[in-house]
Amino acid sequence: MNMRRVIFVLLDGLSARSGQSCMGYLESLRETGRAFGGVVRCELPALSRPLYHCLITGKRPAESGLVHNTCWQAEPAQNCFHLACAQGRITAAAAYYWFRELVNVHPFAPERERVTADPALPIQHGLFYSSDAYPDAQVLLDAQSLLTAHAPDLLLVHSLGIDHAGHLHGHDSPGYRNAAREADMLLARHMPGWLEQGYQLMITSDHGMSADKLHNGNSPEEREVPVWLVGDAFRPDAPRAPEQVEWCGTLCEVMGIEAHGKAFCREVLR
Repeated sequence: MNMRRVIFVLLDGLSARSGQSCMGYLESLRETGRAFGGVVRCELPALSRPLYHCLITGKRPAESGLVHNTCWQAEPAQNCFHLACAQGRITAAAAYYWFRELVNVHPFAPERERVTADPALPIQHGLFYSSDAYPDAQVLLDAQSLLTAHAPDLLLVHSLGIDHAGHLHGHDSPGYRNAAREADMLLARHMPGWLEQGYQLMITSDHGMSADKLHNGNSPEEREVPVWLVGDAFRPDAPRAPEQVEWCGTLCEVMGIEAHGKAFCREVLR
């Protein structure tokens, strides 16, 4: 099995419609056959914490019991960080603190735990933020510093700027669309270097956004999210994208993690 390294980019709150219309760099990779691009429907409810858990474990919110943002206890399930560490791989995350609570330790104490460096934890190296307004540019710099310092096999890069703009302005607004454009321009600055280092890039969103400045429900704006997969592990002409319940398993397949026991999208892999 090929032991590849993966960067998982989670663009929180990005709808498929805005992804396709605003993400010029990522869409250019798709149009020129350098990346796979597709759309999936997020699981319900269309809320962040339940869907973070779904993406990293493969369990639907209704199955895990994690069905709202103030809930942190879920049915036990191994996630991609546990699975990577179990096979001696290095993990890292530049992410909102909910990921630290879901994967490492709950509750989060920012004065002590913003910076994580502990090989015994599933996310071994972390820079966690707790402000919804934390700039996406800083998230990308945090990720780059983790990459430079630790050369992780699995790196989560989680930006909240698009979601924050959606809650302020709503889906069909210049503020929301421009936040997406700014995130795309940041990725254009960093992704070529990541690809040169041999990383496979898996990019998606947890949920979309409604015109009402909220998300939770079953509308296309809230549920349809984009997927881009970049690297030699992926088929640009694949017939479908990994569903959210297949994200963890597909990531594990790309990394060469054996006996992970997760559902995965075989069609998108070379």
